[in-house]
Amino acid sequence: MRSYLVVGNQTLTSPELATAIGELMAGGPTDFHVVVPATPAQKGFTWDENEARAVARERLNEFIARLKAMGAQASGEVGSRDPIEAVQDAIRGHPVDEIILSTLPPGISRWLGQDVPTRLRGSVLVPVTVVTATRESVKAGA
Repeated sequence: MRSYLVVGNQTLTSPELATAIGELMAGGPTDFHVVVPATPAQKGFTWDENEARAVARERLNEFIARLKAMGAQASGEVGSRDPIEAVQDAIRGHPVDEIILSTLPPGISRWLGQDVPTRLRGSVLVPVTVVTATRESVKAGA
C-alpha cells in the first residue's frame, strides 16, 4: 500500500487536488495522512492562533471525510503555521512514500512566494509533487 502525505489548506477542495488524489487511488491501495498548517488569516498586524487552528481543523475534517467517501484510508492533523515544519512533524509519526503539496496559484500563494516547494524538497528524502489550483477554481470557492 502506498502512503501519501497531503499538505494543503485553502486548496483542499480544489478540483486539481481531487484529480491528483483520484489518479493516486487508481494506482492501487492508498493511505493518506493529511496535514493542514494553521495558516493565520491576517487581521491588520495581528492574527488569532486559536481561530487559525479552528479553521484548519474544520478543513482537515472535511477533507478526511471526502477521502474516506472515496474509499481511501485517511488520517490527519493540524500542523504548525510553517508548512515545512508541519511536514517534518507529520512524517516523524507517519512515514510516507510521497508528499503532495497543494497550493494556491502563483501571485496569490504565500507558499509559492516563499519557495516552499524547493525548500520542502531539500528537507525530505521522498518525492514532493506540487498540485497548484487554478485561478478559476479559487474564484469558484475551491
